[in-house]
Amino acid sequence: MDTIEKFNRHVMSTYGRLDIVLDKGQQQTATAEDGKQYIDFGSGIGTNSLGYCDKDWADAVCAQVRSIQHTSNYYYTKVQADFAEKLCSATGYSKIFFGNSGAEANECAIKLARKYSFDKYGKDAQRNMIITLVNSFHGRTLATLSATGQEVFHNYFFPFLEGFVNVEANNIDDLKAKLEENKGRVCAVMFEFVQGEGGVCPLTQEFVDAIFEECAKDDILTIADEVQTGVGRTGAVLTSKLFGVKPNITTLAKGLAGGIPIGACLADESCCDVLTKSTHGSTFGGNPLACAGGNVVIGKVSDPAFIKEINRKAELFRSELAKIDEVEGVDGMGLMIGVRLKTKKASDILAKCADKGLLILTAKEKLRFLPPLNISDENIIKGMEILKEILDEK
Repeated sequence: MDTIEKFNRHVMSTYGRLDIVLDKGQQQTATAEDGKQYIDFGSGIGTNSLGYCDKDWADAVCAQVRSIQHTSNYYYTKVQADFAEKLCSATGYSKIFFGNSGAEANECAIKLARKYSFDKYGKDAQRNMIITLVNSFHGRTLATLSATGQEVFHNYFFPFLEGFVNVEANNIDDLKAKLEENKGRVCAVMFEFVQGEGGVCPLTQEFVDAIFEECAKDDILTIADEVQTGVGRTGAVLTSKLFGVKPNITTLAKGLAGGIPIGACLADESCCDVLTKSTHGSTFGGNPLACAGGNVVIGKVSDPAFIKEINRKAELFRSELAKIDEVEGVDGMGLMIGVRLKTKKASDILAKCADKGLLILTAKEKLRFLPPLNISDENIIKGMEILKEILDEK
């Protein structure tokens, strides 16, 4: 049996995979089992934030492997303490809960928000509703699927959890109406600054401002799902900084540990002590390997010079895309890029790019790029040449 046959025989078929077996990686290039090389504009869906096997990151993780690879959370570790301090300093948050994924981080945020209102207003108030946005995506657990505002993800898994109401993104009137309709019952509003799985669709400044203004009137917590947008992806450590706001809770995952599973729920001073002993937990949360990787990632991403380079490279992408006739427009922020096409189908382009040695993503009908944050100009140009060749085909 070859690798693909073995894989398909023993692994559940929950993904639409390309017939590529990735074996090695270096910087922004992946190498398949057959030796073919690929420029990577996807970085594991925004997870390999420093590309493949960055030297500083690999050295830190390998050193940690040889020190201690795991402890339960009955104990303390220095690497987790160091990482938490560094992450709080970089983001301005008070405390963190560590988990293993974006869905876990969002589950934590949901529990935190509900307990905040339970503690403050009592069980009888039934102040447990969370408003989320149409076209949002918050994870694949039952709670985060219930929070997700896309019906396409909801089939098969009924019944869903109660307590979630969807508001149309960028519709201030709908937001106000749903808050008024459920007055006294809403504990939080949860949103993505850029809806990634929803098609790389940014919120407007006016809508974000309205969320914060309306929530402030009734002690409603704001939860920013920055699982995909955070850690430098959009051209700032947190996208909230670009909008000039600070949510009560921010969730992170994906690129935070440079390719090792991690999730983080960050809370401000108003709610950072809500989750008390035994009210939440995670066996692998704060794993030393993930924290060692995260220490390197956040150290680099919090450097203003690094952020400046992200924004410069984002402009290079956009200037190259502007040269392609088939490109109708470009959405997103920083190195979170959605490309609207005039006539061609995104899924077809993804497959053709892979054949030519370029790994990309899609989101709805758009091409999606989430390249390593340290991608080289050379690889941007090479990758865009492949894309242009394919999109120019008649």
